[in-house]
Amino acid sequence: MNRRDVLKLSLATAGLAAATTAHGQQSCATDGTPAQFIPKKAADPKAHENDLEKFPKCPYCGMDRRQYHHSRMLIQYSDDLPDGVCSLHCAAISLAVNVDREPKTIWVADNASTAEIKPLIDVDQATFLIGSQIKGVMSKRSKVAYGSEAAAKAAMAANGGELGRFDQALLAAYTDMSQDVSMIRKVREERRQRAATQRQG
Repeated sequence: MNRRDVLKLSLATAGLAAATTAHGQQSCATDGTPAQFIPKKAADPKAHENDLEKFPKCPYCGMDRRQYHHSRMLIQYSDDLPDGVCSLHCAAISLAVNVDREPKTIWVADNASTAEIKPLIDVDQATFLIGSQIKGVMSKRSKVAYGSEAAAKAAMAANGGELGRFDQALLAAYTDMSQDVSMIRKVREERRQRAATQRQG
C-alpha cells in the first residue's frame, strides 16, 4: 500500500494533529511532542537483519520481541530510523506518534512460515486474518499476518475471522485501541496485586 496512505490513516484514526503552540505561535524544537517519541535507536538501513538482537524489547510496552516473534513488527522510517515493536497494536502507536515521519518499509512476522522464529516480510506481501479465535497480542481481536494467502485462508477455515490487507488490519488496531488499553491496564494491575500478595505472604 502507499506509505502516504499509512500516514493518513494513522493521523485520521488516532485523531492527532501537528504540534503547535497557543495563539498561532510557532512550535519550538525543544517541545516535548512529537520530539519525545522519536525512535531511540540509531539509523540503520538494514534494520530488518538480525532484528531480534538489535531490538529485543518493544519500546512502547516493554514486551520481549523474541517471545512474541510471531506478532512482532518493524517500522523503517524514511530517515532510516527503525522502530522494532511487539505487535500491530504497538506499531499503530509508533505510526501515530511519528506522524511527521514517512514509513519507508514496514515488516511483519510471517505466520505462514514453519520456522522456529518467524521471518519478517514486507506488509505489502502479507494477508492478515482479523478477528479469528487465535489469541491476540496486546489486543482482544487478533490480527495475524501470513505471507501466503493460501495459509491465511487455511487459518481462517480453522479459526474463523476475515481476511484483509495491512490497511484494514491497521484500521482494526486503531478501532480496538481504547478497549485494548483498558484491558492491558486491568491485566497489569492484577499482576501487580498478585506480586504484592506474594511478597506479603
